[in-house]
Amino acid sequence: MTGDHDQPPARGLYAWTTRRWLRVGVAVSLTILTLLGATGAWILARTGTLSNDLADVRSPAVSTALHLESAILNQETGIRGYGLTGSPDFIGPYEQGLRRQQEDIRQLTSLLRDDPTALNDLETVRDAVTRWQDGFARPIAASSPGAPSPLASERAAEGKAAFDTVRAALAHQQQRLLAERDHARDDLKTTMARRNWVFGAIALLILVLTALVFEGLRRGIRTPLEQLEADARIVAGGDFDHPIAATGPADLRHLSDEIDFMRRRLVRELAFTEQARLRLDAQAANLERSNAELEQFAYVASHDLQEPLRKVSSFTQLLQRRYAGQLDERADKYIGFAVDGANRMQVLINDLLEFSRVGRVHNAHSEADLDEILQQALSALSVGIEETGATITHDPLPTLIADPTQIGMLWQNLISNAVKFHRPGEQPRIHVTATPEGESWRFTVTDNGIGIDPEYADKIFVIFQRLHTKDAYPGSGIGLAMCKKIVEFHGGTIAVDPHHRDGACITFTLAAQPPREPVPVALPQAVRADTEQTP
Repeated sequence: MTGDHDQPPARGLYAWTTRRWLRVGVAVSLTILTLLGATGAWILARTGTLSNDLADVRSPAVSTALHLESAILNQETGIRGYGLTGSPDFIGPYEQGLRRQQEDIRQLTSLLRDDPTALNDLETVRDAVTRWQDGFARPIAASSPGAPSPLASERAAEGKAAFDTVRAALAHQQQRLLAERDHARDDLKTTMARRNWVFGAIALLILVLTALVFEGLRRGIRTPLEQLEADARIVAGGDFDHPIAATGPADLRHLSDEIDFMRRRLVRELAFTEQARLRLDAQAANLERSNAELEQFAYVASHDLQEPLRKVSSFTQLLQRRYAGQLDERADKYIGFAVDGANRMQVLINDLLEFSRVGRVHNAHSEADLDEILQQALSALSVGIEETGATITHDPLPTLIADPTQIGMLWQNLISNAVKFHRPGEQPRIHVTATPEGESWRFTVTDNGIGIDPEYADKIFVIFQRLHTKDAYPGSGIGLAMCKKIVEFHGGTIAVDPHHRDGACITFTLAAQPPREPVPVALPQAVRADTEQTP
């Protein structure tokens, strides 16, 4: 790798580092931009002030002054008509003009609060109007209606002179306000022209600075970066042992060193990843072998264990029928234990076989009408339902893409549990609900049975976990574990509602569409251990 000392020493500006170029360029640019920015900010502020003054003060003041003149003219017209005719209809415009006058004067006072000259003009108008009203308008307005007021003719000349003074004051006020509005408009135009010039200069300076920056980058950084890019491309092509050459200014050499460090680290990580992949392949092979053992277990459970177990069960039942009462009481009890144990072992093996088949054998997703499948499950459980007098109701159930066999096993296990664990002396009442929840459906199976203590809400879904003895409630302890396995295979969850009282409430979700890649479900290690110890 060629070092900087092998090249001729750089002179003048070429000796500057990238950091120095950036510092000087940024300092000069910031100084100029700060000056122009301050000027631009002042001009913007000035433009905003003039614009606000024109839009919020000068123009509204002119408009309000015109409204004020209109209100006073309405007063003059109304009071003159009332004085000549005595008709009350002329009092309305007069009084309305008084109200508008007061409102306009208040608004002008607020708008011109920072302009003493304009306030003086407004005060002159108000004084002239007051003199006209006190000397002419109010006395006539106080006259009785129905006949012309004598004051109208007696004070006609005096009233005309007073109102001419009002007109003159209004004209002077409007003339001054219009002049101030025009002056503000001219100031705004001048300021906007200056603003455009300043921002044009800023834009031009930015273009010049941009050109200088690109030229500096081309001269001081482009060549080292091209070398760095070439080396990086070689490494990216798969030659991870190719070193990254450190050339150019000190900061770029440091960058090259960092990239080379990352290259060396990547080499180490790749070596570690290769080792991890080998370990993962070994674990995959172990898992494949374990699944093969599970397949063998399913075969043994369905074939090899069934035949000798049937023989044991058959002969023990034959002994029970043939020698019942011929032996002593203890022998009859022992024979009964053997028969019961053989039967329970056969049920347990069948349940384990069904448990192992979930997601492995039963994996045919299609349109499944959950309402129809529930009716089939209820038909299969009809004997137990009739014996207990159970009442089973349900909401309309949807049609989902699922495995009909597994859904049937799910309904059958949940309904049979609800029927089995009913309160003594009380008929079971079971209700099934279904509500959409996003892209899934939430189902509940609620009963009025003995309920489930929240302490065991998770335990009941573990295989072989029972909350009661087999004498109190028969069963293998696999049903709810199979329900959990079926629900999870269909992309859902199942749980006990801890807030439900007066019975149990099992709630679970099912996806409207099956998972894209259903995970094959295998027997857990605890199940394998228990089944190995069962014989």
